Amino acid sequence: MSGLNKVVNSYDEALAGISNDMTLMVGGFGLCGIPEGLIQKVADTEVKGLTCISNNAGVDGFGLGKLLEKRQIKTMIGSYVGENKLFEQLFLSGEMEVILTPQGTLAEKIRAAGAGIPAFYTATGFGTEVAKGKETKEYNGKNYILEEAFPKADFALVKAWKADRYGNLIFKKTAANFNPMIATAGKITVVEVEEIVEPGELDPNYIHTPGIYVDRVIVGKFEKRIEQRTVKQ
Repeated sequence: MSGLNKVVNSYDEALAGISNDMTLMVGGFGLCGIPEGLIQKVADTEVKGLTCISNNAGVDGFGLGKLLEKRQIKTMIGSYVGENKLFEQLFLSGEMEVILTPQGTLAEKIRAAGAGIPAFYTATGFGTEVAKGKETKEYNGKNYILEEAFPKADFALVKAWKADRYGNLIFKKTAANFNPMIATAGKITVVEVEEIVEPGELDPNYIHTPGIYVDRVIVGKFEKRIEQRTVKQ
C-alpha cells in the first residue's frame, strides 16, 4: 500500500514540475485558509507568466500579494480585489490582466472543472457586462447565461486542517471556503496541512475530500494572519 502514500517532505517535492506560464488555482478566502507555505514556495521559484484563479489576490506583502510583488502573475481571475493596492496598480498600468467573475459563478466554474461538467447556465450577470459575448437562454420565464467551466489547473494549491497519508482531507470551519472544490480541479493537487495522521485515524463520516483527488501532501506552518483585525477600544 506504500504506493498510496501522498506525503512529501519538502516544498521542492511538493511543487516539482511547476514552470512558467502555468495555471494555478489557489484556495482561500481573503487570508482565511490560504496555503501560505506553498504560495511562498511559488514566490521563491520565481516562475513567471502565471494565470492564477483564486477568490482574491491576498493583501500587500502576504498571500498571493507575494506573487504580485515579483510580477509573477500575468492573468488574475477572481471575484474580489479590494484589499491590495499593488493589485490596483498592476491592473491600471496594464501589467496584469484581470478577469473579474461573480463569486458564486467563480465557485461553480471551479466545481464544474472538478466534476467534468463543461458548462452551466446561471442567472447571475444577465444583462450586465458579465454576459457580453455569452450564449443566453430562457427557462421558465427567466433569463440565463452560459458559463464555461475552467480548464483543469496545472497545479491546485490547497490548505486543509488534517490529512492522512493517503491524502484524505478534513477542512476546519470557514477555512474550507474554496479549498474543497479546488482540490478536485487540478491536474496536480498539492495540499498543505496542519497535521498528518495514519490511515484509519480520520472518521470516514467527516472526510470532506477523498484522497483520490490529491497528489501530494505536506505539513506546513501557518501564520494565519488576520486580514482586518478589529477590536474594541
